[in-house]
This record gives sequence, structure tokens and C-alpha cells, in this order.
Amino acid sequence: MNEENIITLNDEDGNEIKFEFLDLISYRQKDYVVMLPLEDSDGQVVILQLEEVDDETESYIGVENEFVLETVFSLFKERNKDFYEFE
Repeated sequence: MNEENIITLNDEDGNEIKFEFLDLISYRQKDYVVMLPLEDSDGQVVILQLEEVDDETESYIGVENEFVLETVFSLFKERNKDFYEFE
């Protein structure tokens, strides 16, 4: 794991959570990050919408639309089928 691929986010309680950045997927003119939690992970990825606040700041927004989540994950799997094993 490359340390440059580690992203630290704060949850709603202010706790730091570290993720490994796996990929950036563009879908319907929006960008989504696919990440894997470093702790307490059951192998499930987290998909968040990436929103640029300004040139130096990014915001990560939870995605509640199941269709978007499934589509972004399908795009991720297709793009990374040579790098990861999917069930």
C-alpha cells in the first residue's frame, strides 16, 4: 500500500477514519472516489461523491442513490478487473 493513497476523513463525530484510495470514477459529469477503509473493513468499498470547494479544498459527500452506487461500482469493477478479484 502506497502512503500517498491514504486519505484521512472525519466522521460526523469528529473521529478520523483512514481509507486507501482505489480509483476515481466519472459518471454523469460527477466524480466519485472509490476507497477501502483501513480498519474494521470487511472488504467492502466506500463510494463518495467528490466535490471541489475551491482550488485547494475538496469535499466528500455520501451517495444515497442506490442506482448511482451500483453503476459507479460496476464501472470500478470493469476498469480494475485486472488488479482486483471481485465476487
